[in-house]
Amino acid sequence: MFIGHLPAGYISAKLLLKQFADTGVSTKFFILAGALGGIAPDLDMFYFYLIDNRQNHHHTYWPHYPVLWLTILAASSIWFKLANNKSAPALAVIFSISGSIHMLLDSIVGDIWWFAPFIDKPFALFTVEAVYKPWWLNFILHWSFALEILVLGWAYYLWRSKSA
Repeated sequence: MFIGHLPAGYISAKLLLKQFADTGVSTKFFILAGALGGIAPDLDMFYFYLIDNRQNHHHTYWPHYPVLWLTILAASSIWFKLANNKSAPALAVIFSISGSIHMLLDSIVGDIWWFAPFIDKPFALFTVEAVYKPWWLNFILHWSFALEILVLGWAYYLWRSKSA
């Protein structure tokens, strides 16, 4: 996924904002935490390009391990339940929800190692064939890119809408 993660994080925060309204966290910080969680797994791209020299698929690095995001989500949910001041745990919850959604979205056409680090086997719902050069055209010209456009459109709608 190329353009869908940031808007997906925004959508998750926008849709859950009312459920976390009484936590004392500001709307701006809550939405920012959701948006950052949506792109956080891809921060491994810095390592991919600057250190690893593109030797390994960046989805094999620990920021793309679903077990990490599910663990953060479980821990932040427990923290949220137990805390008296719920603003920081609310930010952690939305951040981890958006990071988990990132894993789901990447699983559509990108290999995700769902059982890493325990099992070295990637999973994807669909495969993007390498037909075009440069490589990224294969993803942009694939039908799945329409899903990204839909996510972007949904985020735009929520941004412009007063009701959400």
